[in-house]
Amino acid sequence: MGIVLVMPILDGTIREIHAPGGWTLFLSSATGLLGTYLALLMVLMAARVPVLERVAGRGTVMGWHRHLSVWTLLLIFAHVLLSVVAYSMVAHVGAVHELVALTSTYPFMWEATVAVVIMIAVGGISIPQARERISRESWWLVHLLIYVALIISFFHEVVLGPDFVGHPQAQIAWSVAWILAGLAVVTFRVGLPWVRSRRHALRVIEVTPAASGALTVVLAGRDLDRLGFMGGQFFEWRFLTPGRWWQAHPFTVSGRLGRDRVRLTVDRVGDFTEGLVSLPIGTTVAFEGPYGSLTARARRHRLALLIAGGVGATAIRSLLDDIPAEAEPVVVMRARSREHLLLLDEIEEMAEQRRGRVYLLLGPRDQVALQTIAETVADFRERDIFIAGSEGFVNTLSAILHQLGARKASIHVEAYEI
Repeated sequence: MGIVLVMPILDGTIREIHAPGGWTLFLSSATGLLGTYLALLMVLMAARVPVLERVAGRGTVMGWHRHLSVWTLLLIFAHVLLSVVAYSMVAHVGAVHELVALTSTYPFMWEATVAVVIMIAVGGISIPQARERISRESWWLVHLLIYVALIISFFHEVVLGPDFVGHPQAQIAWSVAWILAGLAVVTFRVGLPWVRSRRHALRVIEVTPAASGALTVVLAGRDLDRLGFMGGQFFEWRFLTPGRWWQAHPFTVSGRLGRDRVRLTVDRVGDFTEGLVSLPIGTTVAFEGPYGSLTARARRHRLALLIAGGVGATAIRSLLDDIPAEAEPVVVMRARSREHLLLLDEIEEMAEQRRGRVYLLLGPRDQVALQTIAETVADFRERDIFIAGSEGFVNTLSAILHQLGARKASIHVEAYEI
């Protein structure tokens, strides 16, 4: 980022900066470069690069992605405004007149204008109030347009950008950086999932509604013991039927059923998950992953505390497969009522086998104090704490336990967002 920020300084001279519109043009270059640099980082974070996913966890990486998106849009929008103002000052014309002149005279400016409009539109539908009003699938499709915007805006940067014109080394370095980011997306979002999906040949062999309102989906395939996932991790699953093949949804493997079968436990909370009840037996399944850092590999202490909020029970159940008896795992399950608890019988049995115990925290959100977990498990500061559930649940509980004395390094989380 330091290199990116210093480029406008090296490119300009003191005389140019103090000329009419010079400072404005300098700020335009700086905001444009920094905004597109942050966009480059956003692309890398969305590429699901294995080392990032393994070290930081999917929830953390995508949290960075969301936070950067705000700054990216603000900086690029500032770049547009400052560019128009700077060139209008140089030409001694109005800003609107200069905007029309820029878009109609210079190469690739129409493409850049379309790209800005796309970015603003994608940013608008990503605001939480708007995001809640559209389906996950519709939002995802529109969100893909950001790649189109970045591609069509790239050319105006290297052809017209003051920091690139006459600087072939800068043009080459910038181009290589974006090519590598694009290759990361193609490799880890398309190529590798396609190869692994064909290798393991997963298909649906059983779909069973559960008493809790959830759904059990059993998949069979080849050499599933070589999938390379750990308890607590999840995959993005794509069921290849008409109307579903283009939709990928994150579900945790809630159980390994031998070498060639795995089980998914799906909470029915939307149109897609409700529709899985009618999923045809024999449906081919593609996947991406595994993702997530909520694994036994993160352990720092002998003892463990596992906390599940709602659908987070699937990750906790899977994590128990890898938690040894010496950890004496205490499991806390949070739900509105006992009927809403997923996999309770299995979790109780597995905790008992590991000399652990299970506590239930039941009731409406506004009537349950999460602080009671610390009172119930008095030695929580001496344990690794694994938390899985909705983003709000995970963030709130993590903050409470940290305030009460748990070390941040001992708190391991996985947040799920529909």
